[in-house]
Amino acid sequence: MIGHGFMGAAHSQGWRVAPRFFDLPARPEMTLLVGRNAGRTEAAAQKWGWEQTETDWRGAIARDDVDVIDIVTPGASHAEIAIAALEAGKHVLCEKPLANSLEEAEAMTAAAEGAVGSAMVGFTYRRVPAAAFARDLVQSGAVGEIRQVRAVYLQDWLVDPEAPLTWRLQKDLAGSGALGDLGAHAVDLAQFITGQKITAVSGTLNTFVHERPLLGHGSGLAGTATAERGTVTVDDLALFNSRFDGGAVGSFEATRMSTGRKNALRIEVAGSRGTISFDLEKMNSLGFYDATAPATRQGFTDIMVTEPEHPYISAWWPAGHMLGYEHGFSHQVKDFVEAISEGRQPEPSFADGLQVQRVLGGVERSASHESIWTGTES
Repeated sequence: MIGHGFMGAAHSQGWRVAPRFFDLPARPEMTLLVGRNAGRTEAAAQKWGWEQTETDWRGAIARDDVDVIDIVTPGASHAEIAIAALEAGKHVLCEKPLANSLEEAEAMTAAAEGAVGSAMVGFTYRRVPAAAFARDLVQSGAVGEIRQVRAVYLQDWLVDPEAPLTWRLQKDLAGSGALGDLGAHAVDLAQFITGQKITAVSGTLNTFVHERPLLGHGSGLAGTATAERGTVTVDDLALFNSRFDGGAVGSFEATRMSTGRKNALRIEVAGSRGTISFDLEKMNSLGFYDATAPATRQGFTDIMVTEPEHPYISAWWPAGHMLGYEHGFSHQVKDFVEAISEGRQPEPSFADGLQVQRVLGGVERSASHESIWTGTES
């Protein structure tokens, strides 16, 4: 695994736990952790159970005893590492968004298409059981013809203007702000649940806080600030409308400035026969409205997605014993290892990641050409 921050911890948990709960066809060995700082990398390896450490990712790729490269670095390095790993014949798991630009995502997808190894992008929320069950319901025809999709991803960890300037606020490292960090998840989940692809977008981007104190020491999404200040070069908010290739229309919002919202990824899919509603902050349940029921029994039903018949659940606890954020990463490992062992393409593929990147790029282009009404007569 290359990188060991917030996502490194989550991925490590997935690699450690998946083979202990799922009967995998191959058992992952946590051989090598790579990071730029030798001391911090060694500490992370000891904490999460990696056998060895390295400070050069190229050395990791060159090793014969490494079959899989898991990339959890900032987006600026995704393309270089992933393409080199695929060219070396490795299987690659890469955190979302796939890349920082459409051009990088296209190059990564081309490398994956001609590679011996498999390649998957880490849109982990697909693997929340309630989200996977939402797709099952939609694909079974439970909501009928899909007409509208509403998706929002709301966080508030940047509301404080004195919160430090982390790498996620620098375009050269992150590619974009809330759009890529959060909007990518909303776009992928909408396309995954509906089975439709977004073909057109119109949007706007906004930055509320343009200058922040530089980061002293960081941990996860937080950190300590220094006296020096730097410029925020990404968006704080993304709003956009969309059209899907199956005829549905959608609205999206992604923000890290929604006061009071911690990790609210919400999606509602409305159709001719019903509606499904998912909220990550209530991740063990799914809302379902059946418009075909008698009028006296219509209303949203709160389905507890904890039964053994629900996606992924049978490997875990008795019904009603809830799962959490970290379980999606174990499900990701399960699906990835099974796909590799069976010789099939794991999903979401790099091509799926490229599709999301095209949507994000379309929003950026639209926002850069938006017209502004001044209130004056022409």
